[in-house]
Amino acid sequence: MKKIINTDKAPAPIGPYSQAVSIGDLLFTSGQIALDPATMHLVIHDIETETKQVMENLKAVLEAAGMGFENVVKTTIFLMDMDDFNNVNKVYGSYFNDETAPARETVQVSGLPKGVNVEISMIASK
Repeated sequence: MKKIINTDKAPAPIGPYSQAVSIGDLLFTSGQIALDPATMHLVIHDIETETKQVMENLKAVLEAAGMGFENVVKTTIFLMDMDDFNNVNKVYGSYFNDETAPARETVQVSGLPKGVNVEISMIASK
């Protein structure tokens, strides 16, 4: 049975979607951008700070579903500029360890919501 996951510790959806959907042992997160959940203002001072906010938002969604980064099996990173890859990767990588790092792809896109530089979505499993 499908279960909708929402938490006030991550930004409220800005459209007709949920923060995440759980079905069976799987959790599918919506893409997160660098919105501060308390103010709904963007945190885009630099790409490292932006990526950290994205990861903290995803952490809150995972925790609301009773999971953590060790449960993540697949991620997708969307970048406006592939030149940001190394800096995003450094921050992103600090949330995982080698034993439980998920599969992933990183793609450059022509646009992201609210003009942000990075968006990340995840699939996790209990």
